[in-house]
Amino acid sequence: MVAYARDRRRFVLFGRPRRVDPETHRYRAEVLLESLLTLGPTFIKLGQLLSARPDVLPPAYIDVLSALQDDVPPAEWTDASRVLENELGPVDDRFETFETEPISGASLGQVYRASIGEEAGEAATSGGSDRDVAVKIRRPNVEELVEADLRVIHWSLPVLLYFVDESRSFSLENLADEFSRTIREEMDYEREAEMLTEIRSNFADNDRFVIPEVIESHSCQRVLTMEYIEGTKINDVEELERRGIDRTRVAEHLERSYLQMIVEDGVFHADPHPGNLAVTDDGRIVFYDFGMSGRVDEFVQNKIVEFYVAVANQDIDAILDALIEIGTLSPEADRAVMAEVMEIAIQDARGEDVEQYRINQIVGQIEDSIYVFPFRLPKNLALVLRVATVVEGVCVTLDPDFDFIATATDYLTEQGYREETVRRYLAESGERLKETGESLTRITPKAERAFDRLERDDLYVRIGVEDSENVFDKLAKRLIYGMLLTMSLFSMGVLYALETPEATVVAAGFSVIVAIQLYRSFRTRRPTRVKPQFTRQNLRQRQRREE
Repeated sequence: MVAYARDRRRFVLFGRPRRVDPETHRYRAEVLLESLLTLGPTFIKLGQLLSARPDVLPPAYIDVLSALQDDVPPAEWTDASRVLENELGPVDDRFETFETEPISGASLGQVYRASIGEEAGEAATSGGSDRDVAVKIRRPNVEELVEADLRVIHWSLPVLLYFVDESRSFSLENLADEFSRTIREEMDYEREAEMLTEIRSNFADNDRFVIPEVIESHSCQRVLTMEYIEGTKINDVEELERRGIDRTRVAEHLERSYLQMIVEDGVFHADPHPGNLAVTDDGRIVFYDFGMSGRVDEFVQNKIVEFYVAVANQDIDAILDALIEIGTLSPEADRAVMAEVMEIAIQDARGEDVEQYRINQIVGQIEDSIYVFPFRLPKNLALVLRVATVVEGVCVTLDPDFDFIATATDYLTEQGYREETVRRYLAESGERLKETGESLTRITPKAERAFDRLERDDLYVRIGVEDSENVFDKLAKRLIYGMLLTMSLFSMGVLYALETPEATVVAAGFSVIVAIQLYRSFRTRRPTRVKPQFTRQNLRQRQRREE
């Protein structure tokens, strides 16, 4: 936090803004990464959430933290078995076999492979063979640790907010609230089982996806037992290629699945990093770990559809309108600059090369770093943004030329959303025309009354002056500083004439301080120049450097 403040102000609490280069940001990000890993489970989760928040951190931080995974040493089996037995009873009585080495470790829990008998799994088992299951056990005493860490985060937040601007302050407060809620939900395995079951039922008729079934007889608040499904890790490109799996098709199916979850179903798997996604030998996508999952209300769903339709139609004005209505873009944003940003973002999402000179030109227009765009993120969109960011990264890993927008366009067209949006637009236009006609009928008598008042010299005009740049405030400061400087210089001359050297020195010092403040009031802030980060653009640049 001190380093962050030092990067923004020359003397931490005051002084002119500092010019920070990308290398410094990257160094700070690497130090932050090491700190998060050292601090343990809660802060690792916080880092993962921050890695998908360009509205909070500069691009260099996003790039470094995006590699953060649940790199936590596994808990001892004796401790994990204590949790398991407290919830379900003796291990040997409930499971036919149980492997004590975890097959997957995470910051809040770890997963073991086991098998259950026919009676326990008879609802979904055919024949008399045992059924392989994955058993997810919450880490011992993790609840107390998480609560202590959350208190530290909430105590630290007011200090951090002192050093940030209003838009990032909005995002940080929402981030803290959202993080507290999601991490508590992720520790509740009963909630995870409910979300998993609901999402599984939504894909029951779709054979392109595999979602494990919950074994309710072996699940509770701190233990979750699911069907065990094997698959190749989705970012293991070489293995997928060796097995003859069409990676482009897998990427298309993955994007379609999340569009369905967010736009249609309203409930979605919110942690789609490669460790939670796999591909079976026949090309079906397997979803793991539903601890981080969320819901989307109808209003947000409609706005997301409008946004995607606008992107599909490459209607920049409609894109900006949708972002403003959903609350992610400030209405005071420079639409001309944001329009250029959206054009480049669409070009990048389509897999096209982005000319570097255009990027530099836009950065020059913005006059600040990319992460202080007038973007902010409401609470109900934090997980949606994380999903969109991570899914695109996975799709690009599977196929560097994958066209994210074309797939979304095809999906929206097939589901009839584009036609529905057009019908809604026509209906709204008709309603506006009706309102316009009604207004026209009221204008004539109002205009006549206004002219009558003008003829009687009874018409007054009230003017309000907007001062978003604080021009009057700056002018007042300059006038006060000027008067103080004049007074102090006059006082210094009088004191010198009276031969009082000590008082003259004090007056001279005061004059210097006032002169510096007056000089600073005329200075313009020097912008911080940072190159924006585009997923595909950076990927290609790294590939070229490697070649």
